[in-house]
Amino acid sequence: MIALVRTLKARYGVKIVAVSNEGREVNAHRIRTFKLDGFVDAFISSCFVHVRKPDPGIFRLALDIAQVPARQVVYIENTPMFVQIAEGVGIRSILHTEYRSTCAKLASLGLQNDEGVIHAAR
Repeated sequence: MIALVRTLKARYGVKIVAVSNEGREVNAHRIRTFKLDGFVDAFISSCFVHVRKPDPGIFRLALDIAQVPARQVVYIENTPMFVQIAEGVGIRSILHTEYRSTCAKLASLGLQNDEGVIHAAR
């Protein structure tokens, strides 16, 4: 998924904003280990903003920080309840269950990965 998001950012110039419910240590560890700060534009982490998913406020905060309207956002999430909350704020959402279906859903929104084809998970 990291390679996919990096590819989409490079190809389309999209902003990447991570919204997470994590403690400070886990958040810092993930950012450092996976070099997320190399392609993520902003981190909306519950440990810093003091609001957690499923509170719709965390999604509104992410929209405010990204400075984009909800209709221009695609939220990828593996928790069905969080997808429903984001959609309630007007954010198009993809329930991530596996790589291929997420790629297909992104492609249906005009965001295709390498050569415009869907690849098997790597």
